[in-house]
Amino acid sequence: MSQPFMPENVVLSVRDLTVELPANMERPYAVRDISFDLRSGEILCIIGESGSGKSVTANAIMGLLAPSIAVTGGQILFKGMDIVKTPEERLRPLRGRAVSMIFQDPLSALNPLMTIGRQIAEVMAAHGVGTTESRGAKVLELLDEVGLPDPPILQNQYPFRLSGGQRQRVMIAMALALDPDVLIADEPTTALDVTTQAQILDLIRKIQRRKNMSVMFITHDFGVVAEIADRVVVMEKGELVEQGPAADVLNAPGHPYTQRLVAAVPHLREEARSADTQAPVVLEAQNVEKAYRATGSFFRKGRAVKAVDRVSFTIRKGQTIGIVGESGSGKSSLGRVLLKLTDCDGGRILFDGRDIADMPEDAFRSLRPYIQMIFQDPFASLNSRRTVGSILTVGPVAHGTAPHEAKTKALELLQRVGLDAGAFERFPHEFSGGQRQRIGIARALMFDPVLLVADEAVSALDVSIQAQILELLAGVQKEMKLAMIFITHDLRVASQICDEVLVMYKGRIVESGPPEKIFRTPEHDYTQRLVAAIPGAEWGTAA
Repeated sequence: MSQPFMPENVVLSVRDLTVELPANMERPYAVRDISFDLRSGEILCIIGESGSGKSVTANAIMGLLAPSIAVTGGQILFKGMDIVKTPEERLRPLRGRAVSMIFQDPLSALNPLMTIGRQIAEVMAAHGVGTTESRGAKVLELLDEVGLPDPPILQNQYPFRLSGGQRQRVMIAMALALDPDVLIADEPTTALDVTTQAQILDLIRKIQRRKNMSVMFITHDFGVVAEIADRVVVMEKGELVEQGPAADVLNAPGHPYTQRLVAAVPHLREEARSADTQAPVVLEAQNVEKAYRATGSFFRKGRAVKAVDRVSFTIRKGQTIGIVGESGSGKSSLGRVLLKLTDCDGGRILFDGRDIADMPEDAFRSLRPYIQMIFQDPFASLNSRRTVGSILTVGPVAHGTAPHEAKTKALELLQRVGLDAGAFERFPHEFSGGQRQRIGIARALMFDPVLLVADEAVSALDVSIQAQILELLAGVQKEMKLAMIFITHDLRVASQICDEVLVMYKGRIVESGPPEKIFRTPEHDYTQRLVAAIPGAEWGTAA
C-alpha cells in the first residue's frame, strides 16, 4: 500500500480529523473535519477558547486521547505515517523521539517523589538511549540548555523546591531529551507571570531555531501569538474557522469569531481617567508589614522573609487600584493582610476610620461583610456540594438576614451578573468557568460591600470571557460606587480597569501612578522590565 502524499516541507499533516465525544455531552464531537499542516522549522499557534478542541487535537496527535473519546474520521500524517491507524506498540517508541509535548501544569506533570535529574534521565532510559553515564551527562547538558542555574546541584532537587518558571524549564528539557522533530506546547505559559512567560517564550523560540524543530503552540493568548507565531490556526467549538500567516490573522482577521477574540484583547490604555479626588476614603494602609519565616533546620533558624514591606496607599469610594508584580512580589500577601485572612506584623490598616490591623476577630466580625473577596479559581472557591442558592444565601442568613430576603436578593444579583433565575437551584459543576466567576461576584455582592478585593480574578479565563467579567466588574462598581483593589500579573488587564496602579517588587511598592503613565513611561527599572516583557506589546499598542 502506497504512503499518503505529503509536500516536502510538511512534517505533520492533519486531514479531516473528527473526534467524537460520549453521548449526552453538549455537542457530539470534540473536533470535526479539521485540516492543517505543520511545516518544517515553523511555529504554528493554535488559538481558541476553552472547549474549542485545541488540547484534544494535540492529544490525538500524541495518541493520548482519553478512553471515552475516539478518532472517528480523518488522518494524522507524520512523515507519511497515519498515526490514527498505527498500533499502540508502534506509536510508543515515537513519543518523545519523533513528537514530544510540554504540558500546561508542570507541578502535576512532574513526579513529586523523584529528583528532576532522574526524571529527565528516565525519558532516555525508557527509549533505551545511552548508558547511565551518558544519560547523566545529557541531563546536565539539557538543564544548561534551558537556562537553569547550577545544573549539577539542581539535578538533585525535587519539583516542589523549584519555582513555576523553573519547573516549566524542566518540562522543556524532558521534551527535548530525545531531539524530537515536532514539539507540542500546550498552554505552557498560562500560569506564569509576565517576565517568566517572556523568558519561556524566548527559550522555546531560540531552541526551535537552533534545532530547526517544528513547534505546535496551543494558547488562548493573542499576545503570545503575536510574539512567536509564524502561522495561526483559529478553532471554535471543535471547528477550524480560520488559518493563515500570523500577521494576517492578527491584523486583518476574516472570520467573525476571530474578530471577536481580537477585539476582546485588553490593550494598554492611552487616555487618562477622571478620578474623584474628593471621594470619601474607604481604606488607608500605613506602613503595613508581613513577614514569613523561611524553613530552617534543627541547628539553624530559618530567616524571616518580608512579603509586605512598609506598604502605604489610600483607596477612595468608586476607585479601582491595581496591584501588579511577578509571583512572589507580595501582591496576594498584601490582599490577605488587608482582608485580615492573615495577621499583620506591623503598620495600620484604617477601614471606616478604625484601625483593623490588630483588631480581634470578634470585634472585626461586624465589619467583615463590608470587605469582600473575589478569588482567582472559580472552580475551587465554590462549595461543590451546595447549590448556587445556598452558596449565595448562607453568609447573609448567618449574619441575621431573613432567608426569604436573602433569596430575593440572590435572585436579583444572579440577574445582575448575567445568569437566569434557574441558576439558583443548580450546582457549581453545571456551569462554565466564566459563569462560576459570575457566581463568585454575586456572592461577594450579597453583603453590599464597600470594598472588593479581586485576586487574579480573570487570569484563569479565556480572553472573551475575561472581557465580559471585566465589563461586569466595571459596571457593578460604577453602579454601587464600590472601591476595588485589583490584584493581577497581567499589565494589559490592569491598564484596562484601574484608575491607579501600584507596582510591587520584593514586598515593596516601587512605583505608583495612573496606568497610562506607569505603562507608557515607566521610571523604575523593575517596572521597565515588566512592561518590556508584555507578550506582543508592539501588536497590542498598534491595535
